[in-house]
This record gives sequence, structure tokens and C-alpha cells, in this order.
Amino acid sequence: MNLHEYQGKQILKEYGVAVPEGIVAETPGDAVEAAQVIQEKTGMNKWAVKAQIHAGGRGKGGGVKIAGNLDEVKQCAEDILGMMLITAQTGPEGKQVRRVLIEQNIFYDGESQPQEYYMSILLNRDLAKNMIMYSPRGGMNIEQVAEETPGQIFTEVIDPNVGLQGFQCRKMAFNLGLAGDAFKNMVRFVSNLYKAYIGSDAALFEINPVMKTSDNKIFAADCKVSVDNNALFRHPDIQDMRDIHEEDPIEVEASKHDLSYVKLDGNVGCMVNGAGLAMATMDIIKLSGGNPANFLDVGGTASAGRVEAAFRIILKDPSVEAILVNIFGGIVRCDRVARGVVDAYKNIGEITVPIVVRLQGTNAEEGKEILDGSGLSVHSAILLEDAARLVTGVLKG
Repeated sequence: MNLHEYQGKQILKEYGVAVPEGIVAETPGDAVEAAQVIQEKTGMNKWAVKAQIHAGGRGKGGGVKIAGNLDEVKQCAEDILGMMLITAQTGPEGKQVRRVLIEQNIFYDGESQPQEYYMSILLNRDLAKNMIMYSPRGGMNIEQVAEETPGQIFTEVIDPNVGLQGFQCRKMAFNLGLAGDAFKNMVRFVSNLYKAYIGSDAALFEINPVMKTSDNKIFAADCKVSVDNNALFRHPDIQDMRDIHEEDPIEVEASKHDLSYVKLDGNVGCMVNGAGLAMATMDIIKLSGGNPANFLDVGGTASAGRVEAAFRIILKDPSVEAILVNIFGGIVRCDRVARGVVDAYKNIGEITVPIVVRLQGTNAEEGKEILDGSGLSVHSAILLEDAARLVTGVLKG
């Protein structure tokens, strides 16, 4: 589950990671009040007004502005709130901005120039260990840095059985070219950041930029956090941070029925029970010349009602031109799935896309009898390969 920047910074603050003073606002008036509160706390009269959406590249899209007085805060908030912000990560349709983060400006004057660094923590699946990736060249063009100067990207691997060690934190601060107070503050920053990553069961922490201010303080100037969905039961406070407006509406609908659904770019809708079988189904569709439109796992105890709900969700995708139902009856009974297919036809109304059904396992014969006796135009198959060929065949006419 992805979090907004302001939500991620709430978590960081709980673990002692330094973040700028900030308050979220949903109206221009709230933005001005937030700026006044921040000014009283920090004594600063400049603010950053930052759009809150689940996407990076907001600055390039006009979603981050600097305000030098309260009138400018109000104007920036009016410009950003409600806009369809388009970035490289949102796609051409963009995302609507429903709230902004008003934050103290940390690019203030001092004895030295502020510096921007990059830092992220994630799982290295090849090593089965956590990894910190960092660079002395942070900011909006980190992708370009990785492509053109890969030697400026460093990694530090952490054994989860041992944890992040002090020498590793010092090594990172050294590689970032820091000294004195900035060195010490960066060591503390890295240590607390890793504690936050572990403590929140995160799948990703990305801080870009990590900011060294002109007085050698270290801040998380930005924050992207993704939390492992499988661990949310341990974090009800984080689960309450979910913003369904930032998610695909079809995926939100699927979650209400306990269906695992991910939209893809193809034209063959897939309804399968079991993640492994779903992956194999998508592979065989590709090998047969088709292109899967989704990953949809109805689960091992799929009821007729859940199967009907799955049909409705697949059919909401206008790109779907055929549906492949591939069920192995282990825990789930094939006759129950077949009943769900029939009920879907009756309750949804006319289904114009062709449907191919493959049922194997518990009560498969009973399931086939239900489909055959329903009078519906459903193509049946025994082998998975045959089912995939049938789908691609009906697509070609």
C-alpha cells in the first residue's frame, strides 16, 4: 500500500528521522492557516506548497511551488488543488490533487551551500537481504544519474539477522562526502531511517532528496513509502492511511470482494484460482498469441457470488474482448464455479464477449454438466493449452 508524502513523514518522525515542519491542507484557507502555524514554530517566512498524490516527478509537473508570503501560499494552493497533475508516473490522464502539504522551506541561507542526496531502502530479492541504495547526486534527475553515471550510485547490503551496523552508517556518510556535524547527523539519519523501515514493515522507503541544509542539518525533504500489504494487520494506524482515490477503481472494487486483481494491458480477461495457476495461465495466453488483460485470483474458497463479482469486475475493463476461466478444483468445487458463471450470465445480462472455461479437479464433471445444460454460449476445454488456443481463436474470429 502506497502512502502520501505527509503520511510517510509522520512515520519517519515517530522514529526520530528529521523532517521539515509541515501541515496538510485541503483548501486554500487551510493552507494559509497552516503556513502561519509553521511560521510561528520555525520563524521562517518561506514555504513549500506540495501536491499530495501517489506519484513522483511532481515538481516537473507544476505540483511543487515555493511561496514567499501568505498571499503566495494561498495562490499556490489555489493553483495546485483540484488540478489534474500529470507526471511521468501518472500516465497521460494524470491524477487529481485533493490536498497539499504546506512545509517549511529548508533552502535557507547559511555558511555553506545546501546539498541534495538520494537514499532508498528496499529488499534485494536475489540476496534475500535488505539494501540501502544512495547517491551524492540526489534530486529530480536521479534516473538520469543512474543511467549516465552509475558509479555515483552506491549500495549497502544489510543482513536482517544482524541489522544495520554503525560502521555501515559511517561508510555511507563518508561516501556522500560529509564531514563534521553533517557527518554525525547523516549517521543518525540513516540509522533512524532503517529503524522506521523495519518497524513499519515497509516494502520501500525512498527519500529524494535527503537534504543537507546550510547549517549541516539532515532532513528527509521528500518521502515515498510503500508498506507490505501482508503486514497491515500489525499496523491498523497505517491501514487507516489508505487513500482509495489514488487507486484503480476496479482494483478497489475487487478488494471489497476479497479478490486479488491487477489490471494489465491486454485483451483477454483471466479468472483463475491460485496465484501460481494465474501466472501460468497468463504465460500460456502469451505463448498462444494472446495478451492477458488482468491478473485475477478468486481464491481457494470461491463461492458462486464471488465468481459473479469477478465477472463484473473483468467486464468493467473495456479492453477485454474474451474471458478465460481456468479453475483447478482442490479446495474450491468446480460445480460451484460453474454455477457462478451461469448466475453471472443471468444477473449481469447479455455478455457479448466470448467465454472459455476450463474446469479440472473436484466436481469437474458436475460443473461441465451445469454449463452444458445452461444453454449458454460457453466454450469448454480440458487442457490449459487448448483453452488458451480457444481464446486466441475466438479473438481472431
